Amino acid sequence: MGEKDRRDRSDRHDRHDRAGDRRPESRVVRLDQPTDVRRRSFVRRPQVRQDAFGIFAEQFARFMGTARFLIYMTMFVIFWVLWNVLAPESLRFDDYPFIFLTLMLSLQASYAAPLILLAQNRQEVRDRVVNEQDRQANARAHADMEYLAREVASLRMSVGEVATRDFMRSELRNLVEELTGDDDEDDPDTPGRTS
Repeated sequence: MGEKDRRDRSDRHDRHDRAGDRRPESRVVRLDQPTDVRRRSFVRRPQVRQDAFGIFAEQFARFMGTARFLIYMTMFVIFWVLWNVLAPESLRFDDYPFIFLTLMLSLQASYAAPLILLAQNRQEVRDRVVNEQDRQANARAHADMEYLAREVASLRMSVGEVATRDFMRSELRNLVEELTGDDDEDDPDTPGRTS
């Protein structure tokens, strides 16, 4: 009876394993790997194109770094203060301590700082890529210069072994002079010689 129970259990275990093989790989629970915790949320996370948002951040950071932005902000604050000081009491919306203005400027600064940091990070990545390309171009140029220097040195060494045009002319001149000098000695009819 014990043997039969063991066989039945192993058959059930084999059938369970075969059924487990039909399940998709992601559903198989393994004890040697941490489980993937997925939270089900009723609100989907917003999908943002990183490139488009980065371009917006760069444009915003560029605009905030201009004199035009400073002039606009100065005009806005002056208008706000003058309106809330000089306007009739019923039209004022932010009395003297200007708490709402402070809140608006703090809110603007709290959004501006991360956008500026994002723009700086993107610029840093671009600078890193450009620096790497420059480094590679410099390495190639250095290798080319070393090759050309070796070639020029080998040409100089081989030119030292080659006869130059001036050297050939002087040798030919000497040879012509020797030949004409030998002819003069062998010719009895040359003037100035007495036999």
